[in-house]
Amino acid sequence: MPVLPSLEEFPYTIRCVSEVLSSNGSTSQASICGSTLALMDAGVPIKAPVAGISCGLITEGDRWMTMLDIQGVEDFHGDMDFKVGGTRKGITAIQMDIKIDGLTYDIIAEAFEKCRKGRLYILDEIIKPVIARPREELSRWAPKMFSMMIPTDKIKDVIGKGGKVIQDICATCNCKIDVQEDGHVFVSAVDQEDAKRAIFTIKTIVEDPEIGAIYKGKVTRLMNFGAFVEIAPGKEGLVHISKLDTKRVERVEDVVAVGDAIVVKVTDIDQQGRINLSRRDAILALEAKKNAQQ
Repeated sequence: MPVLPSLEEFPYTIRCVSEVLSSNGSTSQASICGSTLALMDAGVPIKAPVAGISCGLITEGDRWMTMLDIQGVEDFHGDMDFKVGGTRKGITAIQMDIKIDGLTYDIIAEAFEKCRKGRLYILDEIIKPVIARPREELSRWAPKMFSMMIPTDKIKDVIGKGGKVIQDICATCNCKIDVQEDGHVFVSAVDQEDAKRAIFTIKTIVEDPEIGAIYKGKVTRLMNFGAFVEIAPGKEGLVHISKLDTKRVERVEDVVAVGDAIVVKVTDIDQQGRINLSRRDAILALEAKKNAQQ
């Protein structure tokens, strides 16, 4: 029963360290419980909390007795250290140290049952009251990582000639981007919004712009009839002078200049793939959204 998230769900390397300052019991099972608390507190989306507990055994002739949560002296003088970790639904790990020749079915059955009851008690009475589920978000100081898949034939477009496109995205969005040969793209940034902007830019590069979508682009050229705006590397559209502002515009230069960052809305894509944009519609749409939220 694996409980750790997949690489697609959580593209991080997880390093969990358990430091034991003193020991009078099963440090490995204590580490399981402590690691569960740490992972959930850190916002790692594990599928279920895991707890662990050990069961010992004392034998004398045909007589035997199992005991739960054994201490160091019971481990030293006893005949078994049976460790079971798991969730409410099942077992995730088992380890057994044994000093006698073998175990009977009854001994194993009783040990499993005692460990099950002990595990459920730890999960319900100790872990759950402290933190019942993983936190929704990582710490604001932790690097934010996201992953996505792109078609392999689009990798060259994301990287650009000499790496120009990917370097521009990294510089603009204050992030790091790793593109793998199979199309996996990993984006990391300290600020979550920076990472999301980078992903949005990559999606704009590899996917066709959607009519009605709003983009933040850069003015690249001015003409008498309008301004050309790059909404993603290699994807440029025209904002006609009549759609530059919410009021009448006499000259394009009165509203925008080359290099300005402006919001635009895709209004049409013709049969030749030319993109028509509107700054006016984007402004009105964003104002309407803001008013609706208030």
